[in-house]
Amino acid sequence: MSKSIGLVGIGSMGRPMATCMARAGLDVALFDTDRDRATAVAEEIGARAVHSLSGLAASVPTVITMLPNSAIVEEVLFGKTDSLVAGMAEGGVIVDMSSGDPNATIGFGARLEEHGLRLIDAPVSGGVPRARAGTLTIMVGGDEAVFREADDILSAMGTATHVGILGAGQAMKALNNLVSAGGFLIGVEALLIGQKFGLAPDMMVDILNSSSGMNNSTKNKFRQYVLSRDFEAGGFALALMAKDVGIAMSVAHSTKTPAPFAAHCAEVWNAASRMLGPDADHTAITRMCETFAGTELATVARDDGA
Repeated sequence: MSKSIGLVGIGSMGRPMATCMARAGLDVALFDTDRDRATAVAEEIGARAVHSLSGLAASVPTVITMLPNSAIVEEVLFGKTDSLVAGMAEGGVIVDMSSGDPNATIGFGARLEEHGLRLIDAPVSGGVPRARAGTLTIMVGGDEAVFREADDILSAMGTATHVGILGAGQAMKALNNLVSAGGFLIGVEALLIGQKFGLAPDMMVDILNSSSGMNNSTKNKFRQYVLSRDFEAGGFALALMAKDVGIAMSVAHSTKTPAPFAAHCAEVWNAASRMLGPDADHTAITRMCETFAGTELATVARDDGA
């Protein structure tokens, strides 16, 4: 595969991903609806800015999309005024690294086939810190041969694993975040219960982390962002967590899998997004739980080394 790559979307995740690709020696072309941002980032990392989707697609054999949701991906792929489909040569590859709806992605793949284009989905986990470090976990769905073609590009950003059919990467990402979201909520509720009983929250976190209750939130979020009252865990917004949990529920519905706890989890995250605002960090859902409990967790100094 050519070492030229296009990237659509250079927000909080796309920007460090572009930096990693440029650092790996790839010829990176950037598109963003904010032209000034695209130009500035291109100059900063030694890439080039292209100010139309069709122009970007015509200049590279492979395009990555890193966008907020599947509706925006669809517009980028097939939009009436400007699109990737309008410019991309037959045989081109599109790698959707957005956290999208897997069922929508399957439909996009069928439509792209009509234009002689190939699609894989490759959402990521790890947040902005790991995007900067180039150590993302990348979950890839779609034709395995296309994955192998794109793996040298993906490896510039992290470690990619082929997980199944088209859409399987996005299903895996949503289910991962469902587990993360559920673990965070139940952990916060346990801290609130314990504090009202008389247990110190920081001591509880220590015990959880040496016991069977340990999870990613107890290890990497509670002291650092909750008990410190920082509520800034790498810039992953409440609305994005709510969206991903909602996608997990759509997978449950499409597979006719009963998931009562997941359904309740989705309702709570959606309520928090409405109550606290979609741009709030996902760890700020603690504030809603504290409101329900009628108490605020005791503050400890932020521990960056935990």
